[in-house]
Amino acid sequence: MAEQTLRGSCLCGGIEVQVRGEIGQLDYCHCSQCRKASGTAFASNAPITTDRLAITGSHLVKEFAASDGKWRAFCGTCGSPIYSRRASRPNEVRLRVGLLDDAIAPSQRQHIWADSRANWHEIDDSLPAFSEDAGSSPLQQKPQPQPLGNRNS
Repeated sequence: MAEQTLRGSCLCGGIEVQVRGEIGQLDYCHCSQCRKASGTAFASNAPITTDRLAITGSHLVKEFAASDGKWRAFCGTCGSPIYSRRASRPNEVRLRVGLLDDAIAPSQRQHIWADSRANWHEIDDSLPAFSEDAGSSPLQQKPQPQPLGNRNS
């Protein structure tokens, strides 16, 4: 049986991605950086080793240093988020799976940085939720929405 190749692109189609193999882990990241970069309540990310990822149109990829040792990549034409990467993990990117056109069936899904979630968003599914990364302590109770207004996160 041939290995599956997942395909996708940014909004304008200038950047195309191909991922060899299945998506194993899928993280719904609620950290403030992912929320701001995506403009949504959370970003849907999959860790992918760089040897499994091919990018066409890489001349359009722009990177922003989001913090020390962490970069966020996006399409310089349409602004679609593509991936994030860390200096501490040189052989891995966190691919924004919304780019993919093909159906995926991740073996593991979870909410991460759930304590930083948007105050107007309720995590109301049965997936595991972690206060920080998946290696941190699981939340005993998922955070509930708080009234809009000033809230420190």
